[in-house]
Amino acid sequence: MFKTISLFSGIGGLDFGFEEAGFETRVALELDRFACRTIRLNRPGWNVIEGDINNVPSADILSKASLKVGEADMLIGGPPCQPFSKSSYWVRGDTLRLDDPRADTLAGYLRVLRDTQPRAFLLENVGGLAYEGKDEGLQLLLGGIRDINRQVGTNYQPSWRVIRCVEYGVPQIRERVFIIGARDGRSFRFPEPTHMGTGGKSQDLFASAREPFMTAWDAMGDLAEPNSLEGLQIGGKWGDLLPTIPEGENYLWHTPRGGGRPLFGWRTRYWSFLLKLSKRLPSWTVQAQPGSAIGPFHWNSRKLTFQEMCRLQTFPDGLHVDVGRTEMQRMLGNAVPSLIAEILARAIRAQLLNAPIKSSLRLMPPRRLPVPPPITPLAVPREYLGMVGDHAPHPGTGKGRGAQGLPTAFKVQSRQRVLSD
Repeated sequence: MFKTISLFSGIGGLDFGFEEAGFETRVALELDRFACRTIRLNRPGWNVIEGDINNVPSADILSKASLKVGEADMLIGGPPCQPFSKSSYWVRGDTLRLDDPRADTLAGYLRVLRDTQPRAFLLENVGGLAYEGKDEGLQLLLGGIRDINRQVGTNYQPSWRVIRCVEYGVPQIRERVFIIGARDGRSFRFPEPTHMGTGGKSQDLFASAREPFMTAWDAMGDLAEPNSLEGLQIGGKWGDLLPTIPEGENYLWHTPRGGGRPLFGWRTRYWSFLLKLSKRLPSWTVQAQPGSAIGPFHWNSRKLTFQEMCRLQTFPDGLHVDVGRTEMQRMLGNAVPSLIAEILARAIRAQLLNAPIKSSLRLMPPRRLPVPPPITPLAVPREYLGMVGDHAPHPGTGKGRGAQGLPTAFKVQSRQRVLSD
C-alpha cells in the first residue's frame, strides 16, 4: 500500500479512488466537522485531523501519519474552490479570487508539500482555476512549486489538465483541473479520454475507439425506489410543476422555445432550475447548495437519495451518513468523483511510482440494458396556468437586471452549459 497524506479530504472522494488503486490514507485533514464525522463512520481506521490547514503544523500531519519527511508516497487534496468557481463570476460580476481569504488554502497546500516532500503529489480544483485570462490561482501554484524546488532541492515538474470527468466514464458532467508532479522530476502524461457522446462529430482520429458516455441509468438503474419519500419531495412554489417536465429537460421546456407551455422567458432562470435527469444521458453536476427547485432531480420527480448521489459520484458502495440533508448534499456536491481519482492514481502508479496495475477499474459503472422508456410528463396544473403569456427572453450577458444592479429573484447564469453531445 502506498502511503498517502490527504488534505481537504471532504467526505473522501479523492481518497476512495486512490484506495481502489492501492493507496492507503495515513492521515486525512479536513476542517468541516460533518465531513470528519462521515469519514470516521465509513473509514474508522483512518487518522483524521479536524482543523484548518493554516492552523495545523506540517510536523503534526507527519506525526499523525507516522511518517518522516520524504516517506509519504503521495500528497493529495482539493483546496476549497469557491474563489475560482464559475458561480463567482455571475454572482458578483467577477471574483476576488486570490484576494479572497478562502484562497489561503492554496498556500496551505504548498506549505505541506514543501514540508513533507512526498514522492508525488496531486492537487485538484474547479476548472475555473485555469480559465484563460483568470488563471492567477494556477500560476500561483506553479510558481510556488518552483519555489519549493529551489528551497528544499526537490525537482517537482508539474503537469496540469482540465478534465471533463464524463469523458472518462463518470456518469456526471463535472469539470475539474488536476496538477500532478513527481519529486524526482519525472513528467506525467494524463490518460486520454475513453468516452464520448453519441451525437455530433469529433475531430479526434481516435474517437471511434471510445465508449459512449455512461448515463444516470448506468449509475443507479438497479437501485429500488426508496420506501419513504420523506425529505425527498419537491415542495415550495414549483414542486407541482416538476412532473410536467420531460426527462433530460429543465424549465426551458416551459418557454416559447420549448415544447411545453410558455410560463417563463428564455434563459431567465438558473440552468439547474427544475432540471430533471434522463435515463439516457449523464447527470448534470450534483449541486452542493441547491435551492428548493434546483436540480438535477430524479426522473421520478423527487430529490436524489444519498445512495443515488454516491453512485453519480462513483463512490464505492456501502457508505453511510448520519447528518442532515443539507450537510449531506453539500459534502457530496463538493466532492471529486472517485472514478477519476482511481484512473489518475493508476496512471501515477505506472508512470511515477514504478508499480503499474493491470486489473479492471473497480469504480467504473456497468452498462445497464435495456433502458426503460422515459416517464410521460403530466399536464400543467391549473395553479400555473395564470403564468401563460408572452415572456421576454433574457437580454444577454451583462444586460440582465442583476448586472444592472436591479433587484431580481434570480441572477441568470452567464455561461450556461448544455449537454450538446
